[in-house]
Amino acid sequence: MANMFNEAKSAQMAAYFLGKAGGSMPYLKLLKLLYLADREAMRVTGDSISGDHFVSMPHGPVLSRTYELINHSTQSDVWDALMATASGWSVKLRNSVSRSELDELSDQDIEILKTVQRQFGAMSKWEIRDWTHEHCGEWEDPHGSSFPIRPEAIFRAVGCTAAEAGKRAARYNERRELDLVLSRYA
Repeated sequence: MANMFNEAKSAQMAAYFLGKAGGSMPYLKLLKLLYLADREAMRVTGDSISGDHFVSMPHGPVLSRTYELINHSTQSDVWDALMATASGWSVKLRNSVSRSELDELSDQDIEILKTVQRQFGAMSKWEIRDWTHEHCGEWEDPHGSSFPIRPEAIFRAVGCTAAEAGKRAARYNERRELDLVLSRYA
């Protein structure tokens, strides 16, 4: 189900990828892996895992709230419990994590993360950045700024027809709106 941004899921997605990389990686590469995981989830399920907003930035597409957590422009106890800033524009895990500690992520979410790790995990930060520029048709160069990527652009980029992308995007947006309304009563 599409949801509002979930810091715990985003942090656990990052922890998964960092664990596969030996506990540390350049934040640019981590941002791309996280984006590609949510993009793959959109292709497979029609929903993102993190519930984050997609944006085009100069180095490619990213998840906006997750970007703020990684660069510390937003504070989060949930994020900080798992991540620490490493030297030289890198992010590292505070401690290794087991599958049972990634309890916000479903088995389907983990399978999507595994798929993305297999496809992109060996790439350098620049290789994965370049790949997103060349293969993520939803990304447009914002020329030093940033702007939102609409869900229907992602659905089109992952192979949906225009009509199917419009329907999937409408369902995605309806679920996000419903989650927003329901969160007021939680």
